[in-house]
Amino acid sequence: MPNNKVQEFFSKRFRSLLSNEPSGTPPWLETIAKGETGGLFLPSDAPWVVHRDFGTLVGGIRALLMQALHPGTLAGVAQHSRYEQDALGRLAGTIRWLTVTTFGSHEAVAEEASRVNRLHDRVKGEFQENSGAERKYQAKDPDLLLWVHIAFTDSFLTCHQMFTWRELPGGADAYVNQWARSVEPLGLAHAPQSKAELVAEIKNFTQNNKLRSDETTQKVISFIRNPGLPLAVMPIYKLLFAAAVISLAPEHRKTLNLRVLPAWLVVPLTRFTLRSIQFIIGPDSPIEEGALKRLRRLGLWTK
Repeated sequence: MPNNKVQEFFSKRFRSLLSNEPSGTPPWLETIAKGETGGLFLPSDAPWVVHRDFGTLVGGIRALLMQALHPGTLAGVAQHSRYEQDALGRLAGTIRWLTVTTFGSHEAVAEEASRVNRLHDRVKGEFQENSGAERKYQAKDPDLLLWVHIAFTDSFLTCHQMFTWRELPGGADAYVNQWARSVEPLGLAHAPQSKAELVAEIKNFTQNNKLRSDETTQKVISFIRNPGLPLAVMPIYKLLFAAAVISLAPEHRKTLNLRVLPAWLVVPLTRFTLRSIQFIIGPDSPIEEGALKRLRRLGLWTK
């Protein structure tokens, strides 16, 4: 077992990379720790269990690959995001929404949703549908919000089941049903409530010719494959990318023209790597601890 100083060093480096904060302390930690209410989830709920785990490192990459399949969500990224100039900043913004929504109080969730909605108000433009028709879009359009949500939900659920080792309370249905609460403040009133509904929604987008891969898609995929991270972490990232590709549905891999490496090698190696990361940085998470202290202070959690 590494000593505390070694764990502290690697933990700081790891969390600094994800939060884009040199101190290693996410700037939204205080937001999660404060508040006088519970939140959307308790530690016994499926989203809390999934999002505290390291399968999210693969799930996040997979979600980006899936989102790139839809020309509407892709247009929002290509036309309004500085992902090539500030990849870590964009990553930190996504992680902020995920962690505040999962672990924060009701007040914090509402505040974070308001921030995201303000960003969505500015994301608008036009894209060409597969029919050839030009369509005006806004990031808050229900079908675009739905695709982003189901891509995220399917990715984090799939990667938790493939690459982690903690039991999922209530199974896949519980995760899909409970995580649907996260997008209600963003304006998505009707999200899948079960794994079967999730699969059906993805199938609907696929069979109704809503997805594609074009030159812009391949440019974004190329960046996701090589996002300009520090050289020291790129070998691990390459493995996580390969794991994300394996976890995609075959038809989505084919559309994105992604080559798959042998699952017999990548899957166990990814599981080992994720366990090793957790061993090296230690089991404690400042975000989770902040949320637990708030819940205990309010008498909502006694463990």
